[in-house]
Amino acid sequence: MLNSTSFFLLTEFHYSGSLRVIIFFLLLASYLITLAGNILIISTILQHQSLHTPMYFFLSNLSIVEICVTTTVTPKFLSIVGFGNREISHWGCFLQCYFYFVLASVDFLILAFMAFDRYVAICQPLHYVTVMNHRICIYFAIFSWLFGFVDTLPTTIITYNIPICYSNVIEHFFCDIGPILKLVCLDTSLIKLLVLIESSFTVLGSLVCIAVSYTLIIIVIFNIKSGQRWKTFSTCSSHLILVFIFYTGSILMCFRYVKGFIFDFNRLAVVLNTIITPMLNPFIYTLRNSQVTQAIRGYFSWR
Repeated sequence: MLNSTSFFLLTEFHYSGSLRVIIFFLLLASYLITLAGNILIISTILQHQSLHTPMYFFLSNLSIVEICVTTTVTPKFLSIVGFGNREISHWGCFLQCYFYFVLASVDFLILAFMAFDRYVAICQPLHYVTVMNHRICIYFAIFSWLFGFVDTLPTTIITYNIPICYSNVIEHFFCDIGPILKLVCLDTSLIKLLVLIESSFTVLGSLVCIAVSYTLIIIVIFNIKSGQRWKTFSTCSSHLILVFIFYTGSILMCFRYVKGFIFDFNRLAVVLNTIITPMLNPFIYTLRNSQVTQAIRGYFSWR
């Protein structure tokens, strides 16, 4: 039986030397691009007064989450690929697991609040300043972060204190709760049920909010002049792309309990949500948003 001073071994990276080098530098490049791009977004929003609006306030929070979530997983993944360092301490493993799911919960809620912001801006434009005032936005952001930390805490504490006895090898490149539960001596059905309830409440709750918001937005858009429809809907396009990518990864994680699939959907989903999406976030909001693009140009000119 393993105690709290024991360590875990993450999955070995079974690839040849040259391919490992290529994958290592691709991972490193994506990580650096993610950091640079999201820091640029945050700095630009802070620097330009014209971007001090609810939508960009939530975007800056989203960029902070993307930096944190990719930093939670990618450095350890790089050490596995580049140096074969598979070992991770017992408490370090559970901290990684905890913060990954905390940040995922915050991500879901911020995307839901961004959808609500678009709903108010398009469907209730005369009340936008009143409804989405500075205080409300601060409350939404604080609620998102507090909910993420509190929602994931019970499951992590329970999992941390149950005995691990079958093995110390986690079949994943980061400490996911699913592979950890496979190493537990006791019956884990109750913990899996708790995880399912917590994740379903967060994922489905935020998805319902987004779906309702965009349903009402589409109804309003169809009632305006045809020449203005795409211009109005284009204000939501960047957010919709992020929602599609992020929820695709989350849905793929559901297939980890389904046997018979050729691909490992769990690892694919983690790569999508922790490496691909954080890297694409700055590009999606800069390439499809002229206001942000102009602000970034002004930022570099000022520098």
